[in-house]
Amino acid sequence: MERMSACLCLAFLLFSVVADATYIQRRSHRLLSWRQNMKTSKSNTELPSHFQTCYFPQNLDHFSFQPESYKIFHQKYLINSHFWRKGGPIFVYTGNEGDIEWFASNTGFMLDIAPKFQALLVFIEHRFYGESKPHKLANTLGYLNSQQALADYAILIRSLKQNLSSEASPVIVFGGSYGGMLAAWFRLKYPHIAIGALASSAPILNFDNIVSSSSFYDTVSQDFKDVSVNCFEVIKRSWGELEVFTTIKDGLQELSKKFRTCKNLHSVYSVSGWLESAFVETAMVNYPTAANFMAPLPAYPVEQMCKIIDELPLGASNLERAFAAASLYYNYSASEKCFDIENPTDPHGLDGWGWQACTEMVIPMRCSNQTMFRPFESDDEKADQEYCLREYGVKPRPHWITTEFGGQRIEMVLKRFGSNIIFSNGLQDPWSGGGVLKNISSSIIALVTRKGAHHTDLRAATKDDPEWLKQQRRQEVGIIETWISEYFSDLGQEEQAK
Repeated sequence: MERMSACLCLAFLLFSVVADATYIQRRSHRLLSWRQNMKTSKSNTELPSHFQTCYFPQNLDHFSFQPESYKIFHQKYLINSHFWRKGGPIFVYTGNEGDIEWFASNTGFMLDIAPKFQALLVFIEHRFYGESKPHKLANTLGYLNSQQALADYAILIRSLKQNLSSEASPVIVFGGSYGGMLAAWFRLKYPHIAIGALASSAPILNFDNIVSSSSFYDTVSQDFKDVSVNCFEVIKRSWGELEVFTTIKDGLQELSKKFRTCKNLHSVYSVSGWLESAFVETAMVNYPTAANFMAPLPAYPVEQMCKIIDELPLGASNLERAFAAASLYYNYSASEKCFDIENPTDPHGLDGWGWQACTEMVIPMRCSNQTMFRPFESDDEKADQEYCLREYGVKPRPHWITTEFGGQRIEMVLKRFGSNIIFSNGLQDPWSGGGVLKNISSSIIALVTRKGAHHTDLRAATKDDPEWLKQQRRQEVGIIETWISEYFSDLGQEEQAK
């Protein structure tokens, strides 16, 4: 990931070269696409059965009528009609910042409930990600934004319903994380197309200082502290031990050996970012069952990390304990002989998110000294602008998302305006602080679980799922069932009135 959190503590600013590396690493957690060091790959992203891959011709620009607007790119989508009864509901996943197979293979909830509703499943890839990239990408990035993506979904859904001769089929949109934000916004922007939305782990309030900018790192730290105070303290002290390597002769060479790097390190702060990513991403995917979303991990991996830290021999340093814990994230399969810390991979085509974070997806972040991470106390808008101008030739628009989609006083606004949205959040998810955590109305429902992680509810059901997760999914199914029943009831009354 290119663009990361700008604010560095004073000590970091003393080192111009390494400070820039830290700037780049930390900004990743602001992007919602924190997957810089993922161990997943296309080869182990298996598409569920009965999906067909299709492509839809989309205009490059839906909002102007310049000649360039009519350039066509082919948007990828996956469709599964195995359980569908013609005229039945259509469940659409509003694609995130990556290739669509990745999300389809990690959103088993939709496949699990399709037989009950006799639903058609459609997973639409977000423009500029995966295979859905317009030609001459460098000259067309201006058309990569959430508004164009929502219009893509609307146009594709309308065309699909027409081609299937199923105009009356109700549509419900699903999404997790950025996809969850898109699902909620789609329901608000296109209520005539989607009758409802399940927005899981959708931090739509993380913009424009609506919520505390410290909530992300606060939650990660609390996740570890809840498991073990010693674990929390070890990680917190490890940064100071790491800093020592900036002052000793051959520090990078020694650090390379300690961290079993494939190549000699160029920066101490590459290691800092590598460790931080492991702890942050593990907190996000602290699922109650084993999973392979961002990396192959056991059930409740935060507990497993802390167990590693707490059970190492007394002679082990804090930094050695932190490395051993991070190795769970990067090498749970024990197949890695070394770690390529300074050469991250992008197996799912996430590179477009740097542009979105430099334009519309501007999320304020800070990290206090109460967390287990190095503190940074405020956002540095000037550093943000300089980075984005250097990388993309654009300046961030920090107020655009709330102007386009709202967010301020959301309870008062949506109570009178919106309907049929489920906002689901797990409080162990670092992004939950920017989610809707209280019911807004009788039909805009917040489902909050104490132990849930990042869009846990959208994962496929397993025999080992805890009761709280089963109950959450039952609630979601019940609400969706109500939406569909009300829709067909209204449709019947409309037909009788004709």
